[in-house]
Amino acid sequence: MYTIAVLGNFTILFIVMTEPNLHVPMYYFLCMLAVTDLVLCTSTLPKMLSIFWFNSREIDFSACLTQMYFILISSVMESGIFVAMALDRYVAICHPLRHCTVLTNLMVAKIGLAVVLRSGMVILPYPFLVRQWSYCTTNIIPQPYCVHIAVVKLACADTHVSSYYGLFVIFFVMGLDGIFIAVSYTQILRVIFSLPTKDAQLKTFETCGSHLFVILAFYIPRFFISLMYQFAQNVPLHFHVLIANVYLLIPPMLNPIIYGVRTKQIRDRLLHLFTHKGT
Repeated sequence: MYTIAVLGNFTILFIVMTEPNLHVPMYYFLCMLAVTDLVLCTSTLPKMLSIFWFNSREIDFSACLTQMYFILISSVMESGIFVAMALDRYVAICHPLRHCTVLTNLMVAKIGLAVVLRSGMVILPYPFLVRQWSYCTTNIIPQPYCVHIAVVKLACADTHVSSYYGLFVIFFVMGLDGIFIAVSYTQILRVIFSLPTKDAQLKTFETCGSHLFVILAFYIPRFFISLMYQFAQNVPLHFHVLIANVYLLIPPMLNPIIYGVRTKQIRDRLLHLFTHKGT
């Protein structure tokens, strides 16, 4: 999974950078998503592999907080990028004549900067809140990486502030992102079903359907993790671990496949590179 995620996302970055025809908003956002996925999986998976391969089951507390910070900031950034991609698809399908004037390169750069700044400001309180608690019982977390809620559960103090802030980020930041994405794709589906031919409907629906699948694969496990730790105390521990690993491993691997291999322009460019080298 790590190999597919790294090779797939680097391939997308290389193809978009070297192909001038792909220098459009959709592929700029796809590059942002690829960089975010690389940060997410590289901040966690090498340590996970060292646990399984070399039985290296210890991590310094500061390193744990750093890992937790990169996981959280990557998650919020990915959520923001999905919103930007939904906006791009909405304008491209619902208002195609205005797409070039609305989503200019300057606007794409502003959106990217806003996504990064929002993520940094929203996630900054997490490590400071976790660091201030006292830890006097166990120092073992069940997951192979530093999940925020799992680390907070180790504290022998009143950690409701961390829990409430985590819920705030889930529902009022990522939740609002999910609502915006749902509204955008609802409008997109309305336009799709009003297209004159079945072939046009099917082609557009297949593209949007694959995008929605990736978005759901990102959001559903994230909400499951937060809600299980907060409200479902009787859920078996192995199920907590399974959902946490699915959330971390699947999206970085799926995104380059869905957005890359299934995107005609990237697929054609990739085939051209291989066939050109072969000749």
